[in-house]
Amino acid sequence: PDNTYRDNVAAGAEQIGFWMAFPEHPTGAFQDTDTSKGTFTRRIQIREFKGNIAHSNYDGLILDRGPSATGTFNVGGNPHMAYTNPADATSPRLESFITDFTAFKNRNEGIWGRGEMHVFKGLKLADNAIGYTHAYPGIQPGGGSFTSRVMDSLFVGETENIGNPSADTEKAYGRSLPKPELADFPIRGFEYYDYLHSVENVTFRNYEDNATRKSGALSYLMYTSFPTNSDNSVERVKFINAKPVDFPKIERKWGNDNGASTGWRTAAIKDKDGSITGVPNSYVVNDIGIMGGLEACEAKPTWNAVVCKGDLGRMNVGGGGGGFGGGGPRPAGAGPGGPGGPGAGAGAGAPRVGGAGPGAAAGPGAAPAGAGAPGPGAFAGGPPGAGGARAGGGAAAPAQPPVVLSRNGKELTVNGETNVVAGTEIKVATERPNMNISVSQLDAGSWVIFQLPGFNTAASGTQQDSLDALRKASDTSYFKDKDSLWVKLVSTGGRGASVGAPAGGGSNVQVSR
Repeated sequence: PDNTYRDNVAAGAEQIGFWMAFPEHPTGAFQDTDTSKGTFTRRIQIREFKGNIAHSNYDGLILDRGPSATGTFNVGGNPHMAYTNPADATSPRLESFITDFTAFKNRNEGIWGRGEMHVFKGLKLADNAIGYTHAYPGIQPGGGSFTSRVMDSLFVGETENIGNPSADTEKAYGRSLPKPELADFPIRGFEYYDYLHSVENVTFRNYEDNATRKSGALSYLMYTSFPTNSDNSVERVKFINAKPVDFPKIERKWGNDNGASTGWRTAAIKDKDGSITGVPNSYVVNDIGIMGGLEACEAKPTWNAVVCKGDLGRMNVGGGGGGFGGGGPRPAGAGPGGPGGPGAGAGAGAPRVGGAGPGAAAGPGAAPAGAGAPGPGAFAGGPPGAGGARAGGGAAAPAQPPVVLSRNGKELTVNGETNVVAGTEIKVATERPNMNISVSQLDAGSWVIFQLPGFNTAASGTQQDSLDALRKASDTSYFKDKDSLWVKLVSTGGRGASVGAPAGGGSNVQVSR
């Protein structure tokens, strides 16, 4: 009755140890009785969740998968955001706290969260497949809010507690495995996901590669198609016998989201104080294509990452404007899919991590093998009927000639968003008759120059009379020589958190032959 829960232990659950769900009528309030009208559970601050322990479950703590109005589970249906006045969604938002929570030996997640302005302090997470992942609430954040913050905590990949190895893979490894059917699953501590997350004053121990599996203290949800933010950050982090970052190559058997992987391909971590890289305000970036060819970036092969100095943002060359197969922002309740229960398969009989279990809809991207990518307006893993559709649910867009970016001998075929460092010049090769190019999540005044052989006109910007004048220009401009159209996009600022330009501020131009 006082909205508190403390000092409890949940152990041995086939699915969830602690499940914090917020059932609610679609209009936002319970409507079944006079006394419950005006009760907004999803807008009430979590008063106290402290000192609880979850071990030997599938998932330790879930803040997701709330029941829908029809009485079924709703993947992405837990949009918890606390307000000072729960009846007024325009009132100031409040932080909610999960404190001193311990989760160990859970086969999937120590914590899977969903909501906005959730603060986790004093966590102790060990021997889980994944320590922590947090999704945004399916409602466009605003007002400078954040999605989650983890502070003053400890993550341990493997402890001296070897458990009770019983499967052949575990006996060969010498200890119990969180996923014995996938002995090579890359264990990870903290996974960033959609919108804005930070890690502050956290120690990571014993995340090291070995002959059986890879590992990483920090990573992203594999292989997310949903909005990520280049300002996802760390500060005052420590690594003891721990590889700081791991971005595994895409393998479907490991993925929680096997859709378009737009967010994964733009995954970046901002190192505010240099505690990962030794360089304050640098970025650790998933190494795909041309990033390794940028002068501002240094390769980290064992992390499958590059470390980049300077202002990091996004560019979108030839892709749709919304970042979700061409659709726009998701409506309320149509967020990315949550973690599925145990026991589902995907692909050619391979066990699927995060697949659908009893009573749960499939996780993000959990379409049958061979299903197509989301079409316009379709969101991989979004609940059908809530504005989204699972992968394969939308009509396929007409095929377009490929777009190839190149820089210093590196090439990358793209159809949408990828990372870029301000001050970069990039060559674009394609047979398309026209397309949009844009930059976003860059500081005001930052710029990127594109060389487009075979193109002739830009629909906007200031025309310059030489390449030298273009490079000196302080606003979005273009220049045409005999072979190429050159376009300089200058950011107007507003870093934003959304996939798809120019939603996060920036600049865009339509070009044509």
